[in-house]
Amino acid sequence: MGSVTSTTTWVYDFSEGNKDQKDLLGGKGANLAEMTNLGLPVPPGFTITTDACRHYLEHGSTPPDLAGQVTEHLTALEKAMGKTLGDPADPLLVSVRSGAAASMPGMMETVLNVGLNDESVQGLAAQSGSERFAWDSYRRLIQMFGRTVLGIDGEAFEHALDEAKREQGTDLDLDLDAEHLRDVVGRFKAIVREHTGRDFPQDPREQMDLAINAVFDSWNSPRAILYRRRERIPGDAGTAVNVCSMVFGNLGADSGTGVAFTRDPGSGEQGVYGDYLQNAQGEDVVAGIRNTVPLTELERIDRGAYDELLRIMSTLESHYRDLCDIEFTVERGKLWMLQTRVGKRTAAAAFRIATQLVDEGLIDTDEAVRRVTGDQLAQLMFPRFVSGGDATRLTQGMNASPGAAVGKAVFSSETAVQWADRGEKVVLVRRETNPDDLAGMIAAEGVLTSRGGKTSHAAVVARGMGKTCVCGAEELQVDTTNRRFTAPGGVTVEEGDVISIDGSTGLVWLGEVPVEDSAVVRYFEGEIGPDSPEADDLVRSVHRILTHADEVRRLDVRTNADTPEDSARARRFGARGIGLCRTEHMFLGDRRQLVEKLILAETDEDKQAALDALAPLQKQDFVEIFEAMDGLPVTVRLLDPPLHEFLPDLTDLSVRVAVAEAQGHPDEANLRLLAAVRRLHEQNPMLGLRGVRLGLVVPGLFAMQVRAIAEAACERRSAGGDPRPEIMIPLVGAVQELEAIREESEQVLAAVFEECGVELDVLIGTMIEVPRAALTAEEIARSAEFFSFGTNDLTQMTWGFSRDDVEAAFFHAYLDKGIFGVSPFESLDRPGVGRLVEVGVQGGRAARPDLKLGVCGEHGGDPDSVHFFHEVGLDYVSCSPFRVPVARLEAGRAALGGERAGS
Repeated sequence: MGSVTSTTTWVYDFSEGNKDQKDLLGGKGANLAEMTNLGLPVPPGFTITTDACRHYLEHGSTPPDLAGQVTEHLTALEKAMGKTLGDPADPLLVSVRSGAAASMPGMMETVLNVGLNDESVQGLAAQSGSERFAWDSYRRLIQMFGRTVLGIDGEAFEHALDEAKREQGTDLDLDLDAEHLRDVVGRFKAIVREHTGRDFPQDPREQMDLAINAVFDSWNSPRAILYRRRERIPGDAGTAVNVCSMVFGNLGADSGTGVAFTRDPGSGEQGVYGDYLQNAQGEDVVAGIRNTVPLTELERIDRGAYDELLRIMSTLESHYRDLCDIEFTVERGKLWMLQTRVGKRTAAAAFRIATQLVDEGLIDTDEAVRRVTGDQLAQLMFPRFVSGGDATRLTQGMNASPGAAVGKAVFSSETAVQWADRGEKVVLVRRETNPDDLAGMIAAEGVLTSRGGKTSHAAVVARGMGKTCVCGAEELQVDTTNRRFTAPGGVTVEEGDVISIDGSTGLVWLGEVPVEDSAVVRYFEGEIGPDSPEADDLVRSVHRILTHADEVRRLDVRTNADTPEDSARARRFGARGIGLCRTEHMFLGDRRQLVEKLILAETDEDKQAALDALAPLQKQDFVEIFEAMDGLPVTVRLLDPPLHEFLPDLTDLSVRVAVAEAQGHPDEANLRLLAAVRRLHEQNPMLGLRGVRLGLVVPGLFAMQVRAIAEAACERRSAGGDPRPEIMIPLVGAVQELEAIREESEQVLAAVFEECGVELDVLIGTMIEVPRAALTAEEIARSAEFFSFGTNDLTQMTWGFSRDDVEAAFFHAYLDKGIFGVSPFESLDRPGVGRLVEVGVQGGRAARPDLKLGVCGEHGGDPDSVHFFHEVGLDYVSCSPFRVPVARLEAGRAALGGERAGS
């Protein structure tokens, strides 16, 4: 952090910043500054920097000179507006809003109408000519301030407001007149007194200072931490605070507030998209409390404001060269811009918009690749609903965030988390969501609300997360207390009933709707050509962007595949070879007994018989895989099974033997088997007799596999094919292990090629999955022609974790406590495991400059990890077939300097 000096600038006027200062001014402050400098109608104000927030979080107090700088900027603001904060006769009122560098929709807090008190409310009434408006503004301040600054449960205020409406026989806030709202203010002030033991603060400056500190505090609220963890936003970034002069959308029918998008954030289509609400403040739109009208209705309501808004939208999109998300207020016919940002969008919209902007000349194709992510591409590969099945259509809401979600209806965030933790698929159903629902939204397959539009909290957060969402299904009567909703026709859906929601159409069904492959997957499978009539603009956009990513990427992409079917599919998906063929996967099912016989064989004859039975099966496996990958490298890992996977269970076998003996019929075969299993039993099989150790201890095993590989390659060559096998020796920790198996392998290869009259160049390398191998890479590279980093085992061994055990046992707690931002098995642990990879790369290349380097752990398909592997100079990544397109895209983005996930 450094020491604080008197020269530190903690506060910037909106006219002093620009859009590139997000880290200092936060996204909201930087963009307010940018719009101010563009000459757009932005209410005057100032921004308190993220530096001030970090100081507050570190020291527990604001910087000593912050108050003076705030006073200086507040005085300038009062002079510009010709009003004084909280003046009883003609008050200046301000909003206090958060604004982090990374967009965190709905996570941070806002307080509107700061400066109102028992006196200035009278001045506001006189100046506005509306007592109702003044008292409505005052009750909003107390409600927001009470919840955000004083930590009072928002339900207390909601109940009091609902009670006041019930007494007047209405469901609408708008039906409450000035006297009713004066009464509500009294009730709200009583709630403040009851819950805090103090009166609502009347000093306007105290209100503002407390609100600023509350925004700083909200950075570490549980839901903000949860959101940052999910989105991989650094925990020490802090938030800026924007203090902005108030403009009012709730002054009557000639006022209102809205949210606009320069393109549809759901589909990417060009047009006028957004929501508008007459006689309302901005929070009313986002909260989804009243259903909005489409933005196009503003043309009828206020043509002048509508035309000006369209001009500004065009200006902003051209300036930012991207989809812009805009918040605005109309105050008695005058348009004010409250915020703009590059808008969150669905995965489909991201690809469409990127190629649209290329065609419009706003960006080039390199930038289009940088604008999309592997995570978004993965979302486009999820299945989608098809018609048919036994599901009953219930209603149609707004298609807020696309996808096909099926799960049991749950009516609270807590239930969603509990049920998801026990393996249930759930759909969270609410009247409207709020930031406290974040944990449930993350746990659920999708979100369904009866209120709110495409800019409601549920819609914005779901789009950002890639979650399916249907909003504003007004025909549903959602009863969260009794955990059910009622659909048209009286159909009642109870908690636990399965529902299906389609975020692309807004349709909602009772029951499970069948799904089919997405068009993007059909494109990858070769069923839809990019120029065929079946290819829509999304498929064409994916094709264009991925083709360019392939042209610019340095990293090659291979696949982890053990069957001909997976190999062929991965090749269709763009894999340039196999980086990991796990031979132990070929010995499951019926073949398991052959391996068991080999391991338990007591004589050389028995061992040879087992090997002879395995050899032709192995050879045929390799023939088919080499055929599927003809002309491309196939890295075959020699057998690496934890021994217990191929032996009878010790407890089961002991019981069988004991029962037979108790019945007086001892089984000699089982007795011998039990003795052998006991002899080979391991307390920790993952660290036992496996990999290269098994090959050294069971003579002939690896030689049998190498012979099968060589004979299969010869057969394919004789058939006119171009097999390119590579042999990978697993779990090497010392170069001597590698040398012994390498020597044996070379002898077998030479013998087979001589028998077949074939010459093939077969690389022999090793898998770097033991920390010692990475640390002694320079030695090992002298006997290896390639390294493939097995980052799954390398992670287990570096951390001392057994993946299967710890993920279920305590990872949840580690994520909650912030020890992990993300599981190290999901995304590579750069400081630890990543450092070992770097050491291995440096050591290996020092000994053998032409050493081929790859990675074959599932990290090879993780977008963030792919960027790391590019940076450290690997030649290829290898991942499961489904993730191949994701790795291709991220390899291109890494080459172009695109932001990685979590950066």
